[in-house]
Amino acid sequence: MQEDDLKENNSEYKEDENPNPEDNPPPLKSTINPVYAAFFGLFAVFILYQFGGAILTLLIFGADFQKADVNATRLLTMGGQILFILLPALLFTKYFYNDITRVLRAHLPSWKEIAVFTVGLFILTPLLQDIIYIQNYLFDLGAKNFDLLRKFKEMFDQLDKIVEGAYGSLLNANNPVEMVLIIAVVAVTPAICEEVFFRGYVLTSFNQKFKPFFSALVTAFFFAIYHFNPYGSLALILLGLYFGFAAYTSDSIIVPMFLHFLNNFLAILAYFILGSDELLNSNLPDDGVIAPHFISLFFLTVIFFIFIYLLKKNYNKFVTK
Repeated sequence: MQEDDLKENNSEYKEDENPNPEDNPPPLKSTINPVYAAFFGLFAVFILYQFGGAILTLLIFGADFQKADVNATRLLTMGGQILFILLPALLFTKYFYNDITRVLRAHLPSWKEIAVFTVGLFILTPLLQDIIYIQNYLFDLGAKNFDLLRKFKEMFDQLDKIVEGAYGSLLNANNPVEMVLIIAVVAVTPAICEEVFFRGYVLTSFNQKFKPFFSALVTAFFFAIYHFNPYGSLALILLGLYFGFAAYTSDSIIVPMFLHFLNNFLAILAYFILGSDELLNSNLPDDGVIAPHFISLFFLTVIFFIFIYLLKKNYNKFVTK
């Protein structure tokens, strides 16, 4: 009975590839079922960030918050992520678990680990863009033939405009100081706060009961929901899944933090260079030609899976712990 309980409470390690039991860490102890802890955190942070953030905005700027100073809005956005995402993640980890370092994967990776996962991100980004183009092309085609899909598309278009407008106002910079502030708000802060919460607290909680892939997938699903991006949801799930794979494989929260930062930083560059507020553009191709994106998606998918296979098979050769 005791052995069965140990396996149940430590599913993350029961298939550890390391044959030396002395190198296997002891099971994490939690005050409640880790899955309950994960869902409690997801629900609490969602309420805190969405409603707590809205209340805080009203208290600071009043009802006419749309006319608030943009830099003050940026600072409030950054403060909201720290106060309502990062701080709860740390408090929940402290309350539910006895080992903050392991739950949050607070280990420094080697530069080779960061480099090899960055290569994967550069393969994945154009692949996700092709997925978005094809997804929106098929959705647009279906909306022209089915009334229900047309109504969904109209609703998604409105939500997409709200999201684009919100990010667009945050990304306009008039001087270098504002540029630094934008990078801090859009790239640095989310990379730290969201990764500590999702790939730290939530992913590790699910890992105690589920297989690594399923844990990363469920975490990525909620990661996408939290971003309220209807056309980018599938891409965000896949991106979050890759972040989860990076966190689990490297056993370091720093790796997905860097990938998250790099993804958002490239989105900022895309805005200033290309005039788009999204690295992964949700619009249809201007020329309307979709066939090249199917071909590109096929080859990029093959390349990406080969990359993942080689990385998993030769991870210790690629990096030095």
